[in-house]
Amino acid sequence: MTTESPRWHKSSYSGNGGQCIEVATNLAPTHDVVPIRDSKNPTGPALTIPTTAFATFVAGVKTGELGTA
Repeated sequence: MTTESPRWHKSSYSGNGGQCIEVATNLAPTHDVVPIRDSKNPTGPALTIPTTAFATFVAGVKTGELGTA
């Protein structure tokens, strides 16, 4: 049995301001989850979100439903 490792990446819109998250979308097709972690702490904990919840979150960001900071 092979265990797939997360392939972490940041958004192309992410600057170097130090307030970024990284996601590992490569696990969505096989495990139905999207891990998320703080880019400043790559060895720290990761939050694992169900794929459908992550897709809903991204859609809300794109449509502005979640406001702006």
